[in-house]
Amino acid sequence: MSLTVDKAAIIEERLEKAKIAAKGRSLTQDAIRRFKRNKLAMLSVYIFLTLLTIAVVGPFLWPYGFDEVVGPAYEFKYAFSPPQLEGGHIFGFDNIGRDMIARIMSGAKTSLFVAFVATSVSIIIGISYGAIAGYVGGRVDEIMMRFVDVMYALPYILFIILLQVIFGRNLLFLYVGIGLLEWITMARIVRGQTLTLKEKEFVEAAKASGRNAIQIIFQHIVPNLLGPIVIYATLTIPEIILTESFLSFIGFGVQESDGASLGTLIKEGSDKIGVYSWMFFFPAVTLITLLFSLIFIGEGLRDAFDPKDR
Repeated sequence: MSLTVDKAAIIEERLEKAKIAAKGRSLTQDAIRRFKRNKLAMLSVYIFLTLLTIAVVGPFLWPYGFDEVVGPAYEFKYAFSPPQLEGGHIFGFDNIGRDMIARIMSGAKTSLFVAFVATSVSIIIGISYGAIAGYVGGRVDEIMMRFVDVMYALPYILFIILLQVIFGRNLLFLYVGIGLLEWITMARIVRGQTLTLKEKEFVEAAKASGRNAIQIIFQHIVPNLLGPIVIYATLTIPEIILTESFLSFIGFGVQESDGASLGTLIKEGSDKIGVYSWMFFFPAVTLITLLFSLIFIGEGLRDAFDPKDR
């Protein structure tokens, strides 16, 4: 009896698989399956989500604030104290007795927020600019892409520093400044893909149905560029985090009054690395782990969506 039941279950399972195979899979579903088979990329996803959750939720649950001096007020009892199990201060304290775990969670949150905002700005500008240049073509395309070449020649770090000097140390200008420079590569990628897609039959059908240029660009062409956009956005986030950390390290990024960032924490720790190594080591490891997880996710997405590889 059990043997008959087992056979029926096997037959049912095979029929279900046959139905799925008959329906087929879309290119996106196929890419997702390929991505899930990439063990390193999936491990990186879990690591990144863990760090993101800790950075966002951790400060609300941790008993110490990022700028709170532990111990009696103004006594700085724990200044430069090494990691200790008592009280859960396993990352130690900074130069005035603030808990390093709280500082690192706040720093990771700030760095990720800068990266996501700047990436969003770069994606919006890059997609719009590149798609319009590629679709319109001709002289307009040539002029727009020459402007991109000029922007490529500018030293972007100097441009961001200049913004900070002219408009003051403001986080808004830091977000916008980085985003305004990271859109260039996205514009080139979208423009190249648009030149190919605008010759496809579905674009001709959209034109025949009376759609205007803006509708064709944003309703038909851009949705078909989701793969390259996602890949580039994933690879842009670690680049922006690194840029923000470098600017904070040299004093032109996130300021102490705005909260800690991983760059400012590494700067503080580098000055005392010979004696109080934990102040440098733990923020640096956090930054490296965050960057590598995002890079491996981006590499996995590129392998999954790359038509040549597929």
